[in-house]
Amino acid sequence: MLDALAAPLSLLAAEATNAAGGAHGPIAADFELFSLQAAIALLTLTALEIVLGIDNIIFIAIIAGKLPEEKRAKARNLGLLLAMVQRILLLLVIGWIIGLNKELFAIAGRGFTGKDIILLTGGVFLIAKAVKEIHEKIEGDPEHIIKTTKRISFRSVLLQIILIDAVFSVDSILTAVGLVPPKHIEIMITAVVISVIIMMLAAGPISRFVEKHPTIKMLALAILVMIGVLLVAEGLGEHFPRGYVYFAMAFSLVVEMLNIHAGKRRARKHTQIGDSAG
Repeated sequence: MLDALAAPLSLLAAEATNAAGGAHGPIAADFELFSLQAAIALLTLTALEIVLGIDNIIFIAIIAGKLPEEKRAKARNLGLLLAMVQRILLLLVIGWIIGLNKELFAIAGRGFTGKDIILLTGGVFLIAKAVKEIHEKIEGDPEHIIKTTKRISFRSVLLQIILIDAVFSVDSILTAVGLVPPKHIEIMITAVVISVIIMMLAAGPISRFVEKHPTIKMLALAILVMIGVLLVAEGLGEHFPRGYVYFAMAFSLVVEMLNIHAGKRRARKHTQIGDSAG
């Protein structure tokens, strides 16, 4: 079961890794724009963008949750729209993105590329942000959390969404190059637009669900730490099959959902017992 779920994403991740192998890496085989291969590529790339967008949605749910409730939906939608524009602009300079695989310098015999630096920076930022949030949830007093929520600015939230999306964009674009020839950039842009629309529809319900259940929010923060560690590891040249990571995330969520359901049933039973005793 695990291998069946992990294999497709692992294969796509492997293609992205292979694309990072050389100066430009192997590019997907060419095909006609209006063909079955193009349709399959669009569907595959859209699905991949949505799956890789899970990281983004979790981060957006956490960071937008620090704003007053009336501003959260606007922050999520505007942040995703700006992220979409950013990804399209990066696709338009795809040659520069591919060039990020070129080695810039070496430390102790280990070469570092532009992509490595971006992944390392983004991973450290994500770990620091998630750990800080976890610390506030565990140690912070309610008054401090309320003051922090009031103090954080709308612009700061948008900036953080755009910055972390830039990190995820590099990975997804390099993966796209392994699936679609760069000359068919319209397929990549279409996949990005479709995936962002789907993420905008999903971000609201997911954010509200995370805010409603503190244990889910803590799990989401723990997942962000794991994603940050994964980014740092990839920046250091250690590649892990993404399928296993996403399976672990889904499994953890299912277990937590069972805990929430069990808690609701216990509360219902206690209420019924109390009513009977009364």
